[in-house]
Amino acid sequence: MTEQELRDLIARGETPTVEFKSDQGPLSDTDLTETVVCLANGQGGTLLVGVENDGTVTGLHAKHRTHPAALAAFVASRTVPPVSVEAEFVDLSGSTVAVLVVPASRQPISTSDGRMLVRYWDSRGQPGCRPLYAYELTSWLAERGQADATALIVPDASWNDLDPLEFVRLRRMVEENPGDATLLKLSDREIAGALGLARPEGSRLRPTLAGLLLVGKESTLKDYVPAHEVAFQVLRGTDVAVNEFHHWPLLRIHEWLVEAIGVRNEEQELMIGGMRIGVPLYDRAGVREAINNALIHRDYSRLGAVHVQLRDDHVRVSNPGGFMEGVRLDNLLVTEPRPRNPRLADAFKRAGLVERTGRGVETIYRGQLRNGRQPPDYTLSTAASVSVILSCGPADLDFVLLAVQAGRRLGRALEVDELLALWQARREGATMASALAPALQRGTSHAADVLAGLAQAEALQASRGIYRLSPALHREARVEPSPVSPEEVILAYVETHGRITRREAVALCGLTEKQVEYRLRRLVEANAIKVVGRGRNAHYVLAT
Repeated sequence: MTEQELRDLIARGETPTVEFKSDQGPLSDTDLTETVVCLANGQGGTLLVGVENDGTVTGLHAKHRTHPAALAAFVASRTVPPVSVEAEFVDLSGSTVAVLVVPASRQPISTSDGRMLVRYWDSRGQPGCRPLYAYELTSWLAERGQADATALIVPDASWNDLDPLEFVRLRRMVEENPGDATLLKLSDREIAGALGLARPEGSRLRPTLAGLLLVGKESTLKDYVPAHEVAFQVLRGTDVAVNEFHHWPLLRIHEWLVEAIGVRNEEQELMIGGMRIGVPLYDRAGVREAINNALIHRDYSRLGAVHVQLRDDHVRVSNPGGFMEGVRLDNLLVTEPRPRNPRLADAFKRAGLVERTGRGVETIYRGQLRNGRQPPDYTLSTAASVSVILSCGPADLDFVLLAVQAGRRLGRALEVDELLALWQARREGATMASALAPALQRGTSHAADVLAGLAQAEALQASRGIYRLSPALHREARVEPSPVSPEEVILAYVETHGRITRREAVALCGLTEKQVEYRLRRLVEANAIKVVGRGRNAHYVLAT
């Protein structure tokens, strides 16, 4: 790590993956190893020894200022199983800071004296360490794909705790969706065995947690799975129009929620080229996928209900239990699916209720965009819960028409990446590979390929790495072009006058200096322009 990289890391403060530790005491051996264990049992991260909580660099104590390898060896000797950290010393402002990079563990880690800790957010919104309790281990392992709580037999539960009517519902769902048709030929007991809803124990067939959740009796679920609860709420401003809570089995819950939303789902109608296009308030497939994700991926060891809320301008679906290990806000679209409850997820797939490929998030994105609404928003998710907001405000109907015509030009339905590219070009007036890449959660080269494909089909038109919706697409969709973007204004000025200064760009675009600086930087990153000179003499010319 360079000195500048360390300064930048300290400037961002402590996070779930970054911890500062003072060594003026010096730092005790116990505190050092417990902090490493805490990070390893979380998402992994970086421990900076010799930095105060407020970011002040005070340096290493002489006790620890031996050799990085010695510090790493000490950590390994005091953790079980041994944690292999990467350690180095970095000089900063005349002081030495130890940088320990701690890998995330796939199995529970403890100190050599048996202490297990894990990273968490405290009541003040600050990261900290707390004990990892024995009852949490199943959930902890499930988040890392090491265990499936829903595959376990529920103690004291019996076959009689399963509801025959729910097996009837399951068969009907398989027929309607359609699901795995082989299930239709099986008896209740055979279905339970095929889906892992029950397992033999001695001479008896005993239900698993997945079995109780899918086809269990309501009274049984209240007794054996007290954390299971689902709420449906309709909120009109500050008024609560509907507020229902149920402990039903999940198949019944699924039908109830889909129907409750369906009866409230208004639809606008568009006509294009003699073809009728319906634009619903709630995308059926997307909302259904969001609901199923909440039911399948929730942590059934945590108290708290799955909430489905219909508000004036959005739907919010939330569930207890954070993202699985490796799943983050910036890779939701591209990461491999990791179900917290694999047995439950498999049963939903075979019943035909969820996307078989596991790419349900793409279904949610596609549903929002093709109906002219904002992409799904997961930013309210925390380590303890996942929350998705689906906008249902006024739709951009012009975008719907543009997307349909772009699909006709390509001869197929648009992929999610293509929809996101068109959405950004429509909303911002223009886009470029460097600006599109974060939205696609992929590299710049992939974003460039997506844009080039749309340009080849003449859905977009390119100029010096800047892409905007093509005039041909606007004519075919009978949609007025969006106003010219600031980037295009800047490029046009440079092409005419040969150069532009930041002050000229501010006056030309009518934006603040920071807004213009951001757009100039994007144009430089896209290799459309380059900066010449420094300070007052700095100006921008076309890149050669």
